[in-house]
Formats: sequence, C-alpha cells, structure tokens
Amino acid sequence: MKQLLSKSLIPAILAALICTVVIMQYNTFTTSPLAIDSPVSYTVKPGSNLKSISEELKAQNISPLPPIYLQVYGRINDVSHKIQAGEYELLPTDTLPDVLNKLVKGKVIMNSITIVEGMTAQQIIDEVTTHTKITKTLDPPTVAEAMKNIDPEIKQGEGWFLPETYYFPTGTTDVQFLRRAHEQLQKVLAQAWEYRAKDLPYKTPYEALIMASIIEKETALAEERPEISGVFVRRLKMGMRLQTDPTVIYGISQSFDGNLRKKDLTTDTPYNTYTRSGLPPTPICLPSRESITAALHPKEGDSLYFVATGEGGRHQFSSNLRDHNNAVRRYQLNKK
Repeated sequence: MKQLLSKSLIPAILAALICTVVIMQYNTFTTSPLAIDSPVSYTVKPGSNLKSISEELKAQNISPLPPIYLQVYGRINDVSHKIQAGEYELLPTDTLPDVLNKLVKGKVIMNSITIVEGMTAQQIIDEVTTHTKITKTLDPPTVAEAMKNIDPEIKQGEGWFLPETYYFPTGTTDVQFLRRAHEQLQKVLAQAWEYRAKDLPYKTPYEALIMASIIEKETALAEERPEISGVFVRRLKMGMRLQTDPTVIYGISQSFDGNLRKKDLTTDTPYNTYTRSGLPPTPICLPSRESITAALHPKEGDSLYFVATGEGGRHQFSSNLRDHNNAVRRYQLNKK
C-alpha cells in the first residue's frame, strides 16, 4: 500500500518541480536586466519578427537569456505580430518584457530638426537630406524636385516650409519630413489669411507670404515686425518702391560676398525692389509665424522709412525723407 502510494506521488512531485522551475525561470525572465552597462540604440528593421529580434538581441549581447524566452513570452501574450519597426533606446534597467513592450507600443527614438526662420528652402533641404536619421529619396536634392513630390502645383518652393522644431522617427524620408513642414506652413498661412486686417494690398495669401519673408529678413525683433510691415504696406498702397536690401541680396545670392554695393542696387533683377515696383516674384526665405502675422496685421502709422541703429538690431523709423536722411547720417555714416 505504501509502495503504491509513493508511486502515485511521483507525478505530483514531478509536476510540482516543473512548476517550481517554470516559476523560477519566469521570475528570472521578468526581473533580469539587460546585459548592457549604458543605453544602446537598437533598430527593428521592417519585416522583422520576434524570432529574429530575440536572436539578434542575444547575438549583440543585449539579452542575458536564450532567445526562446522572449519568443515564448511574446506568443503567450499574443503580441508577436504587433511589433513595430523603428529605432529604440534600450536601458540597462530594462528587462526583456520592457523591451517587448517598447517594440509593441512603438516607443521609438524621436529625432529632431529645427527649421530656423530666415533660412532658404534649399538650406533646409540640404540639412534634411544629409541628416543621418533621414532616409534620402530626393534625387537631385533640390527645391524643384522636393515640390514635384510634395505639391506639383507649386512651381517655386521658396517660403513654403514653416520654421519650427520637428520631431521624427529614424527612417523618415526626406519627402515625408518636408511634406509635413509644407502642410504646417499652409495651415498657418490659411488661418492668418482668414483673420487678416482689412484693406491690405495683397490679392492672394501667397503675396502675404512674400511680404512675410521680407519682414523676416529685415528684423529679428518681434516687436518691430508689425511696424516694418506697416512701412511696406503703406509704400505698396502709395506706389512707392519697397527698396529693401534683402530682396536685392536674394536676387544676386550666387555673387553676394557679404558687401552690398551701389552697383548691386542699380543692377536690375526680378528681386531688385530698388529698380522694380511692387513685391518680388517669390518669397526670399522661410518666414516665421510671427512674420506672417505681421504681414497681415501691419501697425498703423505714417512711417515710410527705417534704418538700422546698430543697437540691439533696432531700427529708427521716419515719416519723411528729411528725417530719414538725418537718421542715416547719424546711424550709418556716424555723423551728428
């Protein structure tokens, strides 16, 4: 009887031992940190599965446990098919369940690029297409090629990307990034146009964008933008030429050496607002939200001229040519 009883206990004992081993191994799996001393970047390639990922983590000495542990855990929790491609940051304190949770939730590393107001469209395209985390698809990487892929109806892409900081996952293509910045510009411009001031000399939102780009290049001071906008708006209404140096510089950009000469002001180009009336044909840079707002909400007043004072980027505004010439003598020619 005792022998029979002991034999009947063997399966129960074995089952208990197996359960104990499984529980111990599960605890080891859920509590063991990764085999790394500092954060590492790990990329899940498109099309990867849990088997290949678990084997790669072990091969790269990231996982402290055999690949089968992560594979079984993923299948039991029915998440193997939910893994998302991208670049992930793995921490020394992460466990393998933590890693799988990141991969399933798509908690990828977010990179950033800041489009600085006043940049040209080509400058930002150069920066985007050479960024190590951006996938380059534009060939050639030009403004014309970018707009062909983003918005073929826009033939000239200057000014059509909104300056701000954009966050993106590794592998984002140059076209995807630029399309996002372009759509942001369109939204901001459309909203600003809808709530514009009355009696402005612009026929289209694009003309306001051109003006915003000029304002952007004329001053870095937010408080001066509406006043500079007021000067240019009054000039347009009166039929006066804008006579703004930044447009001239943009027109001769290939030959500009940092010194604007008298011959540059008198040499006609489509962007020379000393020789041509009205707005230039396109924006001359990427204007900020603030400059777009200023273009559509100019400050009222009677000033028609301004000159840089050399003091903190500020300008002296004048309502007549005599006062303006006196300001030029004082601030530019250093004469009292």
